[in-house]
Amino acid sequence: MFGAEKGNAANLDGSALAIGIVQARFNASITDSLAQACLQELAAMGVQAENIRHVQVPGALEVPIALQAMAESEEFDALIALGCIIRGETYHFELVANESGAGVTRIGLDFQIPIANAILTTEDEAQAIARQTDKGRDAAIVAVEMANLLKTL
Repeated sequence: MFGAEKGNAANLDGSALAIGIVQARFNASITDSLAQACLQELAAMGVQAENIRHVQVPGALEVPIALQAMAESEEFDALIALGCIIRGETYHFELVANESGAGVTRIGLDFQIPIANAILTTEDEAQAIARQTDKGRDAAIVAVEMANLLKTL
């Protein structure tokens, strides 16, 4: 929810982490902004640039398979999914949003790797623009927090 109280994370030290990012190119101006905010926040938390692998795929439906390949490699402590799905005039929006979201969740559960899902699903471009920076940052924070948490469990 926009403006929701998120609380404070305890451990946001990313200096020892390897992070994989999969970015959908569809709606590139939005996803590029998501990626820029995400990368800046990862750097602020100490994640080293050489420990970040950032790849691009055509759209949100292709994000899960790239995440799966990254998870299978066992090289990463956490993954991040970036994309933007804007409602159109057809049912396609629901299909893409539901299937990409389910795929991202399944990969995380199947491989027991945290995945921060920042695939925006908005009614219009204005909503996406309003969320692109905060959600990019949030994805970085979630990835680092969850990677550190799973190392303790």
